Amino acid sequence: MEPLTTAVTSAKANLPADAPGSTAPRRRGRPSRPVLSREGITAGALAVIARAGYEGFTMAALARELKTAPSALYNHVASKDEVLNWVQDDVNETIDVSGFGRDPWDLALMRWAHSYRDAFAEHSPLIPVIAVLPITGAPHTLAMYERVAEGLRSGGWPEDMVIDTIVAVESFVLGSAMDVSAPEWIFNVGDRRDLAPTFADAVAARRGSGRTAADDAFALGLNALVAGLRATLAAAQAARH
Repeated sequence: MEPLTTAVTSAKANLPADAPGSTAPRRRGRPSRPVLSREGITAGALAVIARAGYEGFTMAALARELKTAPSALYNHVASKDEVLNWVQDDVNETIDVSGFGRDPWDLALMRWAHSYRDAFAEHSPLIPVIAVLPITGAPHTLAMYERVAEGLRSGGWPEDMVIDTIVAVESFVLGSAMDVSAPEWIFNVGDRRDLAPTFADAVAARRGSGRTAADDAFALGLNALVAGLRATLAAAQAARH
């Protein structure tokens, strides 16, 4: 008869490496859960914000979205602000800056503005956060601004006016992006036409035109803004020569 100790040793040797009671070394390889990455965390954050808004975006909510523990999440990202920085960079990477360095500055600026508005119209809950978020640590955002700044400077804009020009355009673009998600009836005066009869007539005329309010307002505003910038640049160049 086989000794008991020999039988036990033989039985353990035949157990799977991860079975209880096994003394064999565990197998190495890919973990059963996917490893968290910057791209995955960013996508998860966008999903949470789209569903719950910025107010509902917490690191705990993000961890639930990614099906992981908050402690595991903090092994990959330092804070909520860092996640938002990644989100900003992810959205800004999609913005078209190809016109700068190729087209006249005003045409490139309009192309950029249209693309910028489209990008953030899809992520309007982010706008109040992104508008005041520092760009440090966001390489795609920095690359975007560098391309725009180079295009404006090569187009004749004085260096000390480049940032103000960018901010002026961004302020209009981000407001227009939020307008895309506004309801069509936002200017309905209801039963108080007596307080704003002229405005009510204008709203009715606009509604009856069959045009898309947000798109038309954006086109009108952008054309006016760029026309004003052209005039501003001409005056600045005349004053400095």
